[in-house]
Amino acid sequence: MKHQATQAVSTVLQPRFAGGNPPEFVNNSGEKFLDFGALVNDGQLQDLTELWDAPSVDDPSKKVRDTVIPGVVEQGMFNTADGGRKPFVLYYVSTVYGIWYSGKLFKDNGWTAPTNWEQFKALCEQIKAKGITPYGYAGANAAYYQWNVILTQAAKIGGTDVLKNIDNLEDGAWKQDAVKQAAEAWAEIGAKYSDKSFEGLKHTDVQLRQNQGKVAFYPSGDWLENEQKKDTPAGFTYQLMPVPSLTASDKLPAAAIRAAGGEGYFVSSKSKNPRGGMEYMRQMLSKAGARGFTETVGAATVVPAGSEGFQFPPGVASAQAALKAAGKDVFNMLFDNWYKELDTEARTATNELMFGRIKADAFVERIQKRADAIKKDSSVTKFKR
Repeated sequence: MKHQATQAVSTVLQPRFAGGNPPEFVNNSGEKFLDFGALVNDGQLQDLTELWDAPSVDDPSKKVRDTVIPGVVEQGMFNTADGGRKPFVLYYVSTVYGIWYSGKLFKDNGWTAPTNWEQFKALCEQIKAKGITPYGYAGANAAYYQWNVILTQAAKIGGTDVLKNIDNLEDGAWKQDAVKQAAEAWAEIGAKYSDKSFEGLKHTDVQLRQNQGKVAFYPSGDWLENEQKKDTPAGFTYQLMPVPSLTASDKLPAAAIRAAGGEGYFVSSKSKNPRGGMEYMRQMLSKAGARGFTETVGAATVVPAGSEGFQFPPGVASAQAALKAAGKDVFNMLFDNWYKELDTEARTATNELMFGRIKADAFVERIQKRADAIKKDSSVTKFKR
């Protein structure tokens, strides 16, 4: 095997796809990732049905699909040009999203993670009075961390159909009241409790400031702890809290949380050995493969048996505890994987909103306009939940 690591997947691999020499196996993530929808449309992704129906490495009496957490196979499914629907992507990392803080900082100051909006704003005031920036994210390359928070808030306000409508490109989906309310609430946080200089910073810059005690709250997934391990001071103790409830009439409880398979892996259908790529994937989905991944990066995978007996670091442990506390109130969104152009527009509009250049009305209007254009574009394959 030959392994090549890069954050610029699209830059490295576009020439290889164009030249008919793609690698067998790809982790499509990082700052510059390939558009999954476009890859499906171009016939570049291997149909993984054979993999999911193959015998498990650990128990050949079971299919691989029966050894992963519910929803994993479905999350990686895309509509095809013939009107069908097939699995093309393996989302391998069990990812929990929320807002992160230092357990040590909070303990030292006697602060408690808030569960509702009044508590959240009150705590932001206390943090600000200490000379610490209450909230921040990196506008240069991680604005999707923040649109994730806004849409998570919208799902809590209006229920999970809010996200389903957005994913399905329903008319007026971005203009739903729940989305607008969420945008208005977070625009206020951006105006009062963040730092405008963050718009020009990358994710590692703002994350480092949090490690230095200069930023209290930071939105991300539970990869954050491992990503920052070189810069995290002893005793920092990463902790995750769900996005606080906005109103007493929210349709989902405060504990509700977004969780999904993260890190999309695929096999190239036009590579020299796609079956070899699928076999590598099957080994990843064994107990030993999953355990090795978890031990290396400190993250849970979609193979629950691979985490048995493993002592997670504090942040991942808190994320797994939050996932358990959420019970059935766990949800996900998929539009960003299906329509890269819409994700890009949402990132741009989020920066405009959070750094004070537009209001919530313009935020939802701008993204809705792009969603409408994608819906009308006959060259774009549409996907449905």
